[in-house]
Amino acid sequence: MIVVTIALGCLGIFFYFAFRLTLTPVHDNGQAGGNTDPGRSLRFYLDRPTKEALPQIGGNLVLLAPMGVLLPIIWTTLRGPIRLALVTGMFSLTIETIQGAFVVGRAFDVDDVILNVIGVVIAYLFLGRRLSRTFRGA
Repeated sequence: MIVVTIALGCLGIFFYFAFRLTLTPVHDNGQAGGNTDPGRSLRFYLDRPTKEALPQIGGNLVLLAPMGVLLPIIWTTLRGPIRLALVTGMFSLTIETIQGAFVVGRAFDVDDVILNVIGVVIAYLFLGRRLSRTFRGA
């Protein structure tokens, strides 16, 4: 029970910083453009590598990765990459929708959702699965 409480606390702290990072308005000088075409933003960054490409792609891979570690510890029913992908995909989709609809300087990008989910699944496969079984049993 202590492990779950600690993980819940860490999840709360994570949500605080994730929301501050993703739902804070930015001054982009009108450059934010939405993307509903899977792969379009990724192709753009990979075709024209700039100093923005690595932080954009890497940042989206890392952004929700803690959920791949913490959620299976808190809820053992979320063990498994498919379950985590579905839950975190909905979470990421919600963030992107709010960004696109309400946050100045931000835009909806389906590639961000895809990268967020991939990052969660990678974190789960490398660390979350093992920690969940260690702390919560098989």
